[in-house]
Amino acid sequence: MVTRRHFLRSIAATAAVAVGGVPLAGQAGERGPVVVELFTSQGCSSCPAADKFLAELAGRGDVIALSFHVDYWNYMGWTDPFSRVESSARQRGYKAAMGLRYVYTPQMVIDGRAQAVGTERETVERMIREAATKPHLPVELLQDGSTVTAVLPERAGAGPATVWLAVFARTHKTVVERGENSGRAMVNAHVVHSMVPIGEWSGAAQRLAYTSDALTAGRGAVIIVQAKEHGPILGAAMIRPPTS
Repeated sequence: MVTRRHFLRSIAATAAVAVGGVPLAGQAGERGPVVVELFTSQGCSSCPAADKFLAELAGRGDVIALSFHVDYWNYMGWTDPFSRVESSARQRGYKAAMGLRYVYTPQMVIDGRAQAVGTERETVERMIREAATKPHLPVELLQDGSTVTAVLPERAGAGPATVWLAVFARTHKTVVERGENSGRAMVNAHVVHSMVPIGEWSGAAQRLAYTSDALTAGRGAVIIVQAKEHGPILGAAMIRPPTS
């Protein structure tokens, strides 16, 4: 595991990296929400500030903010109850796609196109603004009980893309009993509990339906259309969880 200390020693080599864009034919005025993914851990003392920032982003209408809790901090004395092997795997996928030397926390990935330290607000805000200027696929997300349906438009010449469904909780509160954050009351927003591929999109209009009991447990859902699994995000849509 690479800790934040190791990361900062080599930040000149691994600082904010942008990924090349993927052409997306469509209307010039098509804009959609920018997806911000935070890779974090309750065992990381540098993460609470980034968790707070992510919670602020989660309240915005122009951003879909998701918190992915990695598992490689668990051996440091505290097992993050929301950590998932799949979250660590997704982060490693971005590491390979962006040519980074390390994985680290807290890391924010913006629209699958760029990454930065999750506490560097000005850098992240700039990347969000830049991502917002890109054409976004107008995705629609419908829900009927435990079933969600992604409605994808036709786009001639569009390359193959993975359609992901993420299920997340609005907020979790945890008192950390051990590790670097021992004694702290942690608040985590939009924590991803599952993320699965539900289909592929190659430019044809289509509807993809997926049923999961988790969708009836007061959780929200996000559809992400992403090039090459860990490439640029072409479009996304969200259904927020209920407020009560």
